[in-house]
This record gives sequence, C-alpha cells and structure tokens, in this order.
Amino acid sequence: MTDYKLGAVESRFADIVWNREPLPSGELVKLCAQELEWKKSTTYTVLKKLCEKGLFANDNGTVRAVMTREEYYAAQSRQFVEETFEGSLPAFISAFSSGRRLTEQDVAEIRSLLDNWSPLS
Repeated sequence: MTDYKLGAVESRFADIVWNREPLPSGELVKLCAQELEWKKSTTYTVLKKLCEKGLFANDNGTVRAVMTREEYYAAQSRQFVEETFEGSLPAFISAFSSGRRLTEQDVAEIRSLLDNWSPLS
C-alpha cells in the first residue's frame, strides 16, 4: 500500500504543483525558492519522492499531477480508515459522530450518498 501521508512542507509543495500544473521544472524550482526558501536540490529531492508516491510526474522537464488533489485526499482518507479502523467505514463514522451531534443536513447528505451509491462507482 502506498503511504499517502504528507508532512506540512510536502503538502505546501504539492499545493504549488496542483495550483500551477503543468509547469516547467525550472519554474517549480523558482517558486519553491520564493515560497519555501528551498535550494534547487531540495526541490528535486521532494519532487522525486512525490513522483515515487505516484502523486506527480516529471516528464522531460515538465511537472504534472498524476493524482488530482481530490484523488489524493480520497486515497489518504481510505488509508486512514484502513489503518485506524481496520477498513471499517461504519466504525469510522461511529467514532467520527460520537460526541458530536449530526445536523439534519449532515444526515440528509449521508443518506443521499448511500442512496446514490453504486458498486461500480
């Protein structure tokens, strides 16, 4: 299983790519120098790590997302439920909602998701 956890700085780096992709790797180096105060080698080290995780690709000097921000958050959520609740979505929902009153809108949205669920989606 791929580890989809990103640290705070890796998340900021990922946001730079997601917000501007596709972008030349040289431009990414400049952006990371400005926004993260990184050296060129740091940018390429983190880029390589996130490419290995399957988030991004560096094809001929152009950096692009392989996984959208939404796909990443979905994968990260699935990983959390797997690791923390042995893959049980009902156990996660129970823990999430305990001690917290769900609004009628929350319940309606959850019902709608379940009503519209398809094993093919």
